[in-house]
Amino acid sequence: MTTYVIGDLQGCHAEFVALLERLSFDPRRDHLWLAGDLVNRGPGSLDCLREARALGESADVVLGNHDLHLLAVARGGAGLKRKDTLAPILEAPDREALLDWLQSCPLLLRRGSTVMSHAGLPPQWGIEQAARLAGEVEHCLRSDRAGAFLERMYGNEPTAWHDALEGIERQRVIVNTLTRMRFIDACGRLDFAAKEGLDTAPEGFAPWFQFPRDDQAHLLFGHWAALEGRTPDSRVRADALDTGCVWGGSLTALDLETGQRISVPSQQ
Repeated sequence: MTTYVIGDLQGCHAEFVALLERLSFDPRRDHLWLAGDLVNRGPGSLDCLREARALGESADVVLGNHDLHLLAVARGGAGLKRKDTLAPILEAPDREALLDWLQSCPLLLRRGSTVMSHAGLPPQWGIEQAARLAGEVEHCLRSDRAGAFLERMYGNEPTAWHDALEGIERQRVIVNTLTRMRFIDACGRLDFAAKEGLDTAPEGFAPWFQFPRDDQAHLLFGHWAALEGRTPDSRVRADALDTGCVWGGSLTALDLETGQRISVPSQQ
């Protein structure tokens, strides 16, 4: 069995199919990890959801910020944004089944010391702690409190984790850390303004993967297309998987056993 990890699809369905063909992916034999943001911006968000869901137990998916945005629009009263390409999902006959499936997906996956979340893992959180915190939000999303949570999920405050946080503020920091994080400071405070390359780091901030950890975790993440799949000056073992397919780059898979990367070019 080969496990492949694929970065942000963001509605790039044709490229997703092409990459699976390039990998000779066989769901009876192989396994797939998807790093979140299955939807939005690209033209094939509905087909990406259907394709990923149809893989069943052969694929695991973590939620990205665009996936949560879809859920917030559909079930939390949020409005569509100008550049959203989510309407085909919201109008689809299988909409509710797809949304139920997406809402059941976790924020974090782990296999031993290998951990995947959409945006990464801050050095202040060990693997066990991160799994517990992700589980708090996952439990909420699978409960009858999900709608209320999705209504209040958005926001940039608080900007840093501390153990005394409760309620929606606690849940919001967990979500923002696992799905929106790029630059942090030495205390783990999040910056949400800088979204491009490493040269856009605010004063006193650096990419989260340039801070050392106390463990030997292998971290897998998407979210940051401007990195183009690279993690320069990394102080941890971290693989960036978002290679900007929806922006004209490529869609990339990582063979988790060999470390080989396989890509197909964007058709956007």
